Amino acid sequence: IMVLTDPEFESSVLISTDEGASYQKYRLNFYLLSLLFHPTEEDWALAYSHDQKLYSSVDFGRKWQLIHEHVTPNRFYWSVTGLDKEPDLIHMEAHTPDGNVQYVTCRAQMCTEANRNYPFPGYIDISSLVVQDDYIFIQVPTSGRATYYVSYKREPFIQIKLPKYSLPKDLHIVSTDEKQVFAAVQEWNQNDTYNLYLSDTRGIYFTLAMENVKTTRGIGGNQMLDLYEVAGIKGMLIANKRHDNQVKTYITYNKGRDWRLLQAPASDLEGNDIHCILPFCSLHLQLQMSENPYLSGTISTKNSAPGMIVATGNIGAELSYNNVGMFISSDAGNTWRPIFEEEHNIWFLDKGGALVAVKQPSVPTRHLWVSFDEGRQWTQHSFSSVPLFVDGVLVEAGAENQIMTFFGHFSHRSEWQLIKIDYKSIFSRKCTEEDYQTWHLHNQGEPCVMGQKQIYMKRRPGNYCMLGKDYSRILSAESCICRAHDFECDYGYERGSDGNCKPAFWFNPSTVSRSCSQGQNYFNSTGYRKVVLNNCTKGVKELYTPRKQQCPNRPPKGLLLTTKDGKLTASLGSNVTFMVHLDEGDSLRTNIQLDFGDGTAVSYSNLSWTEEGIKHVYKSAGIFRVTAFAENTLGYDTTTLYLHVTCPVEHVQLLAPFVVIRNKEVNITAVVLPSHSRTVTYFWWLGNNTEPVITLDGSISHTFQSEGMHTITVQVAASNTILQDTKTIAVKEFFKSLLLSFSPNLDEFNPDIPEWRQDVGRVIKKVAEFPEEQLLVAVFPGVPTAAELFLLPYKNQSEGKKKSEEALERVWVSLSEIHEDALNQNLVEFELKPGVRVIVYNTQLTLAPLVDSSPRHSSSAMLMLLSVVFLGLAVFLIYKFKSRVLGCNLLMNVNLGLRLHSLRNTTTPLCACTNTAPAREMVI
Repeated sequence: IMVLTDPEFESSVLISTDEGASYQKYRLNFYLLSLLFHPTEEDWALAYSHDQKLYSSVDFGRKWQLIHEHVTPNRFYWSVTGLDKEPDLIHMEAHTPDGNVQYVTCRAQMCTEANRNYPFPGYIDISSLVVQDDYIFIQVPTSGRATYYVSYKREPFIQIKLPKYSLPKDLHIVSTDEKQVFAAVQEWNQNDTYNLYLSDTRGIYFTLAMENVKTTRGIGGNQMLDLYEVAGIKGMLIANKRHDNQVKTYITYNKGRDWRLLQAPASDLEGNDIHCILPFCSLHLQLQMSENPYLSGTISTKNSAPGMIVATGNIGAELSYNNVGMFISSDAGNTWRPIFEEEHNIWFLDKGGALVAVKQPSVPTRHLWVSFDEGRQWTQHSFSSVPLFVDGVLVEAGAENQIMTFFGHFSHRSEWQLIKIDYKSIFSRKCTEEDYQTWHLHNQGEPCVMGQKQIYMKRRPGNYCMLGKDYSRILSAESCICRAHDFECDYGYERGSDGNCKPAFWFNPSTVSRSCSQGQNYFNSTGYRKVVLNNCTKGVKELYTPRKQQCPNRPPKGLLLTTKDGKLTASLGSNVTFMVHLDEGDSLRTNIQLDFGDGTAVSYSNLSWTEEGIKHVYKSAGIFRVTAFAENTLGYDTTTLYLHVTCPVEHVQLLAPFVVIRNKEVNITAVVLPSHSRTVTYFWWLGNNTEPVITLDGSISHTFQSEGMHTITVQVAASNTILQDTKTIAVKEFFKSLLLSFSPNLDEFNPDIPEWRQDVGRVIKKVAEFPEEQLLVAVFPGVPTAAELFLLPYKNQSEGKKKSEEALERVWVSLSEIHEDALNQNLVEFELKPGVRVIVYNTQLTLAPLVDSSPRHSSSAMLMLLSVVFLGLAVFLIYKFKSRVLGCNLLMNVNLGLRLHSLRNTTTPLCACTNTAPAREMVI
């Protein structure tokens, strides 16, 4: 016995090996959420923790070993006996560090990275791994559609083939235990119903068995399919189908090949006749399985009691949840009888030899009812002196143990009560041969069910004897002659109104498998396939069985080129696997050529060499035209795929002028590193635009129509990466600028980062003590270091542009004459750091905006200080001139932290003013 402690207090397991007489505590270093025990090795267990880690134990939980991190909840499985080579093999769905999901296998105690295997080479969808019986299923996202793959008996994965236009939104594996897969598929035009599909033995080719099967939402919010597989009789299913806004119950005896309504009982519990005529009126059953494993649910069958079905239902035109009762069938759904007017839970006792019934838990009871004649008569027994709310019943499975345990509560405040009932005393003796009778399985009188006549041995109703341990259910089974109802439509075929299988409009029956080569044989479908596990022989079997034919010699046709993961993108340097498929043509006599589009190509003498895929690694990013060419002596076929090979962008730099003229077109460029070819998308936000302009080119032209400071933002998207850069541009009617350069020693200390350039410009503007809107400083990126000073007009100078521009021009020319001499004589310098002095040079004086559109490759802007200094001097003069403040020491009083040497051989003052000058003129 293993007992788990409450994780709110501690994380431990208590283990007993003496039937609970004593326990030993073992502490855990993780919080355990769920356990999965091995199907045959009772001491082996898997534990799943709250942080998505999977652990294994081979000593019944005393010691645990970490298997894998980031495992998907409920997507881990033990090995299947007879299929997996190692009994301790584990199948699981695990997440990679980058967020993708993979199917991983390893051994329980040897799960290091080196010992892990990846049976499916690509990534899969989360929560899609299903390991069940002979099959393994996964789902792969492909071009926005779900694609499903199956592995039969651990063979390589093959894509599941549903009808071409089913286009599933959701798929659930219903059953795999009868050498066939039952799948519920919600198609593109369905919301609360699913279609039921059945596969061939390998689980690859699926055909439609029933449309619009109803679903019911469970307590946990999961969709539960109203489909029930009857235990004890293979091929028998019951389903609720929605048609014209009505839900009706149907039954099949040949795995969905044929369906019919249920015949209602002939009379009610009082013996009154029930007038219910098919197809307008029938019996409808609720098919929900109980989410409480100790309650029976709304329908019950058992392998040891073939042909007996007990269910909750109603009689009428459609399924209803009002005025329901309990019904039973003793002959596998051919006829039905009512047994209770209220809902009950029903359990099978003594291998189905007896039935026990208890009212639903919502009603307290002191009684149970037992029947020995398949529900015809019931005897009441009292099991408690106080009415009990029955929460569940545990029926012991032992052959010699006739004990069932009731548990429940007397009131909603009381504790649980457990009551053991030994029902052995109600049997008078063990059954003998005279107590049995034969029962022939049939479908509305038809004795051949699933291709054979089956005779069962059942206890005679009313005999109060106990079935023996060696009780055998099937007495004999004899094969029948094959008839039409033993065959269903093959993949690509649909049943017409005349009952015959005809090709669907999308299916070409003349298509021969590409593996068919000249001189070989293949099986040409007749449009039919035998129902799986049907045991009929002879008859029409030869007519409906696929015919063996010789492979024709055909030209290549239907050449298809895809990537293995179905994606049209790949990361630079990754291994891309191309798959070549040919619908028609001799694969062994067809040459295949594949041009990867990057100057390399491969060729194969026949298609069979490409079955595992053709791998290629691209060494550069771009969009590549991949072409496949198939050719034989009769013709050729070709197809093309365009593959986007991308790598993440690491850096983006927006290059734009610092100042532009209003209503004049300007070029803006985004430089991306590493450089990409046609694989980057650019998103531009210009000015006050709320929606971006999207381009595939890294340059764009734009015209600003209003003055002011405008923000430009560019985002570049490549692969899964998006980077952004932003610049601010001043838009003016006119401006002047001065280009500056610096002595080479500055380049040694230039870190070439935007923050440094911005900080330098901001410091200069602060020291200059000028209105901020008149001065703009820009240090260019890269080396050699260069800068530009912009002198901007006042805001109120936009009007009267000509007069203002003339005034600005006069001041600028006057300033330039002074500073040009100083710059040309190397008299302007500043100290970058102790011992390092930088000289500023005048590079060019411009009368129009200058735009630097070519990227430089490394530097920035301490020298901006100097350029801003001189711009500050110029602006200061204009500012003082505007304020009519005249002084001979005008320039010398500007403290910018720079040394402006006096001109050599100059004895006159640097600046002189006269009172006779006109009021708005300045004499230098």
